[in-house]
Amino acid sequence: MKKEDKKMSIFIGGAWPYANGSLHIGHLSSLLPGDVLARYFRLKGEKVLYVSGSDCNGTPIAIKAKQEGVTPKDIADKYHQEFKESFERLGFTFDCYTRTDTALHHEVVQNVFLELLDNGKLYKKKEDQCYCESCEQFLPDRFVEGTCPHCKSQARGDQCDYCSQLLNPIELLDKICKTCGNEPIVKTTEHFYFKLSSLQKELEHYVSEAKKDGKWRENAIHLSERYLKEGLIDRAVSRDLPNGVPVPVEGYEEKKIYVWIEAITGYYSASKQWALDNARDEAEFWNENTKAYYVHGKDNVPFHSIIWPGILKSINKKPLPTHIVSNEFLTIEQKKLSTSRNWAIWVPDILTRYHPDSIRYFLIANAPESRDADFSWREFIYSHNSELLGAYGNFVNRTLKFVEKSFDGKLPNGEVEVLFKEKIIQLYEEVGALIEMAEFKTAINKIFQFVRYANKYFDEQKPWIKIKANKNECANILATCVYIIANLAQVLNPFLPFSSERIQKMLRITEIKWSLIEYNDLSLDEVEPLYERIDIIRIEEETIKLKESSKQGTD
Repeated sequence: MKKEDKKMSIFIGGAWPYANGSLHIGHLSSLLPGDVLARYFRLKGEKVLYVSGSDCNGTPIAIKAKQEGVTPKDIADKYHQEFKESFERLGFTFDCYTRTDTALHHEVVQNVFLELLDNGKLYKKKEDQCYCESCEQFLPDRFVEGTCPHCKSQARGDQCDYCSQLLNPIELLDKICKTCGNEPIVKTTEHFYFKLSSLQKELEHYVSEAKKDGKWRENAIHLSERYLKEGLIDRAVSRDLPNGVPVPVEGYEEKKIYVWIEAITGYYSASKQWALDNARDEAEFWNENTKAYYVHGKDNVPFHSIIWPGILKSINKKPLPTHIVSNEFLTIEQKKLSTSRNWAIWVPDILTRYHPDSIRYFLIANAPESRDADFSWREFIYSHNSELLGAYGNFVNRTLKFVEKSFDGKLPNGEVEVLFKEKIIQLYEEVGALIEMAEFKTAINKIFQFVRYANKYFDEQKPWIKIKANKNECANILATCVYIIANLAQVLNPFLPFSSERIQKMLRITEIKWSLIEYNDLSLDEVEPLYERIDIIRIEEETIKLKESSKQGTD
């Protein structure tokens, strides 16, 4: 085997948004880390596969279709396209962004189902399920709403968002059918079940090792330990649903494979789709030499930390998730985000008025990595003006404009200060280590701490005075600042790719990479501002708009 073949491959799976409505900034907050990871590892020269897609088979799409009087495919097509466009405008670099209603996904999911069946991990069982006599159908779990029996909060039939408890809809108190509002009855049906309980010991060991390694977020460890302590129970893997992946067993074709096993298998089907599209082999990223990052919100933890590892173990597929990057929740103006009350900031809308780097910066620098965080229009606009424009953009613009004016549009023949070479090397090392451990907030704050230090250096050295007194010394100061800018463009590329590309053009950098770029490799092109100031009157305008668009009511 060649030496390069032994390099660790990097697999990154971003959570699959339901194609039943626009993306909001809560989705974005939890998904952005995936792109930061992908960009960083590619800059390092690692072999990377970054995948995700739209969940087009879930109950939320069926609900939306009923509300609008169209087919589920109409809804899925509309939002899948919107998701793709939003991700592209935000600079996401998926190697494959697909959807769960493709023929290939159906085939892969059915094959996984049959493997589980062949390996003795599935069995049939009759069970009680909610049935709506008015709608004349067994109700998908998310079609049932009521009161959580554990914390007494409002919950849907598959999971309580307040206490993160996985639920069976018949457990709900005060149950109603989401479609018609009537109380469902309980009726017997037969389904396939996954022997999750048989993996209790193996998954206990797996979570224990992950805790030792420190590669999972604290919420993932805490929730996984809680599920294990309560004791894993077998879970249904089929449902009586109108759309989805048919169960590939004779006599059960009308039943569909349950979304919790079907959607999460999308990581593997997306890998196969990438392999097919690029004449490659997905096995490059599905082996014991792969480091696997899974990026999602807190509400998806058990599916990635317990259920997906359980499935992978049951079909002898590697790797299991090595890093679980699970953000807490994002609130808006100190209130819980609510799509039903329209208390949300929608991604297609915010992209029409604000720079994608501004959105990326705020959601990373203020990410809910360890506790809930808040988005406020005041903080968003002030962070753009003070950090992106005032610190970073100002340092780049004042330096390059000064060079352009004072050295006839050419970089001066100067020497970079050794101290800054050492600091830049340290910055690459520290930021890289933080990204690999999924500490993105600390990483970007460390970079901007250095940006402020660089601004201070420019102010203290006063090149506008040195240019008259000692042009050679001024050349050294500016060479140092330009060197800092070039390397900042590389260190910040995973976070702020658009401004990095602009600096790349201004300094004629031919390749962005995760290593030092030398001053002598640079030359100056036309200088343009990185960012524009946002008028602070927008704070009031955006806040009023949010309040006016929000409806009265509850989730």
